[in-house]
Amino acid sequence: MAEDLTIIEGNKVEIYQSLIPQIKALIDGEPDLVANLANIAAALKEQFGWFWVGFYLVKNDELVLGPFQGPVACTRIRKGRGVCGASWAQAATLIVPDVEKFPGHIACSSLSRSEIVVPVMVYNEVAGVLDVDSELLDLFDETDKKYLEEIVSFIKI
Repeated sequence: MAEDLTIIEGNKVEIYQSLIPQIKALIDGEPDLVANLANIAAALKEQFGWFWVGFYLVKNDELVLGPFQGPVACTRIRKGRGVCGASWAQAATLIVPDVEKFPGHIACSSLSRSEIVVPVMVYNEVAGVLDVDSELLDLFDETDKKYLEEIVSFIKI
């Protein structure tokens, strides 16, 4: 297990290509889910400086707040509610360029302007979601979707 993170500058693809093997090294051989989710959230926050990065886990028909980096957050989210709940219900990554225009958006922070939510799939079921928020409008794109989906595929629940 590596416990160092090399932060690089460059285009988004180069950054993800540098970060992905580092995340693999962080979680390789570590069986504890909370430790791995915490390190993934920290690595993403450190590298990109996003406003909020964290996980929600499916527990008893709700998404429950898991490891995260950023300001305090909503603790529980119902299926279908907000961007996280919609991603869970659809079992799909959602990119929201302007959260104010998303029907039913849950404003855990008024500073959040755009968001991407990636489902964590286990045996074709959503076990949780990776939620990333930015203070900037329209920050996330298909590149983020591709690489964040790859990163969450490493998670073993």
